[in-house]
Amino acid sequence: MGFLTDSCSFHLLTREIISTCKPFSCGNPDLDEFFMKDSPLNAEKLLGKTYCYLLDEDPTVIVCAFTLSNDSVRVDQLPNSRKKKINESIPHEKRMRRYPAVLIGRLGVNVEFAGKGIGSELMLFIKRWFVQPDNKTGCRYLAVDSYNLPQTLNYYEKNGFRYLFSTEEQEAENACLDLPLKTRYMYFDLIEV
Repeated sequence: MGFLTDSCSFHLLTREIISTCKPFSCGNPDLDEFFMKDSPLNAEKLLGKTYCYLLDEDPTVIVCAFTLSNDSVRVDQLPNSRKKKINESIPHEKRMRRYPAVLIGRLGVNVEFAGKGIGSELMLFIKRWFVQPDNKTGCRYLAVDSYNLPQTLNYYEKNGFRYLFSTEEQEAENACLDLPLKTRYMYFDLIEV
């Protein structure tokens, strides 16, 4: 099927796993520090759960990791054109002010495995995970506050994510933030999986 399913095993990233694994590096020091130091405390405080794939042939190698938490896509605060775009696939009687979402808070692929399609394989896993019948919650969207960097934004665009706001200026104005934005809010409609 794919490298992650054929050559790796899926785990909750715990203090025990971190202590037995080689240091993880995705090339972003902020993400690396989060995964190796902050993610267990994040989970203990119920702020998000971090998962990882370990390499089967060497379980001390973290191939990739990601953090999930609850979120919502708020349409009540969007300009009418954006609100209409999100609501168009929702039956009128089911439209709400906000729709349930899962936030991908952090996501990184080990630099040793970069450029091999693992990031897209991981994203496909996350998408499918939330549309499986045994999922414990209803969730219409995946959301991400992506680093506002061309390579990162391109990754999410390539994986079907759309910008919640059509321009960076519109997003900054709505969120009362200064330009340039450090992140861009993007979403993926799980009905498309």
